[in-house]
Amino acid sequence: MNTPESTMPDEPVLTTERDGRLLVLTLNRPGRLNALTPELHARLHEAVAAAAQDPDVGALILTGAGRAFCSGGDMGTGRGAGPAPTLEQRADELRQHSDTARLLHTMPKPTIAMLNGTAAGAGLALALACDLRIASRQAVLTTSYVKVALSGDLGISFFLTALVGSAKARELLFLSDKLDATEALRIGLVNRIEEPDALVGATRAMARPLADGPAIALRYIKRNLGLAERGSLDQVLDSEAYGMARCGRTQDVKEAAAAFRDKRPPVFKGQ
Repeated sequence: MNTPESTMPDEPVLTTERDGRLLVLTLNRPGRLNALTPELHARLHEAVAAAAQDPDVGALILTGAGRAFCSGGDMGTGRGAGPAPTLEQRADELRQHSDTARLLHTMPKPTIAMLNGTAAGAGLALALACDLRIASRQAVLTTSYVKVALSGDLGISFFLTALVGSAKARELLFLSDKLDATEALRIGLVNRIEEPDALVGATRAMARPLADGPAIALRYIKRNLGLAERGSLDQVLDSEAYGMARCGRTQDVKEAAAAFRDKRPPVFKGQ
């Protein structure tokens, strides 16, 4: 068993759990506050990329083991023997790491960050890449990059600006203040706050209806919202029109109508 302060050497740095159509990914380096290493980056990218393509995954929860969500990059991780990477090689490596955030943000199914504790730096960026964020009342959020003389990665500049606006994003990145859960909720960085002992239950209660929901409709809702962030009104209107036409041809929309007539909950098949 893990303790909040240690991980056995033979335990995976990322654990996965399937609960029906709900996938839970847990960063599993609690002794290092789930700080990201090259290995953890690789395992997380692999799992998120697979989830994006898996028709049996309806929704994804990302969380951390122990008392932190993710404290960012592991500053104590060395590269070992061998020559240092060139500038281009390092940029390519960081771009690959950032693809995890892109997938969390764009995969055609809902993603939820369950913030059980500290979310800092790249950890905060991963949380912001998700569609929804539920935070423990004990959670602390901070950009932290400037404190270690770094400029930020994994899309944090994009996600902060989209969520809180340009002026607040500049404040959070330049000053790197620590935000408690209440302040994070007030400015829109998280969607809900829960007491620590209720966090898991509340997050899964939100996620299960999404995981079992009308997958095609959820795909187009997410697509429309993505276009709203970066596209024009005409693009959004075109996407909405196509999405509504596509959803109108699904078995799920017929099931919704039948369930309404029969006064029962619908049972969606994602078809």
